[in-house]
Amino acid sequence: MKSNETSKSRHLIGIGLDNEDGHKRITRADRFAVVGGSEETHDRMTETLVKTFEHLKQKGKSLDESEPQEIAELIQKNTPG
Repeated sequence: MKSNETSKSRHLIGIGLDNEDGHKRITRADRFAVVGGSEETHDRMTETLVKTFEHLKQKGKSLDESEPQEIAELIQKNTPG
């Protein structure tokens, strides 16, 4: 760790803005949270982040060890079509 870095760990947050049914959806995990959205959107975001963390684990890396560009590429790759 570089001397100017803190020991805080990274987290990912997904925010859905298309909720019209009045439900408050919150999914929390160790390293991510998904808040809001329609049921479909919330489920897609959750699935995307779960798969992203699975791929990182397969690579033997943590979120803290990964570059932002790598995370962005994994999120894009793991977003359900």
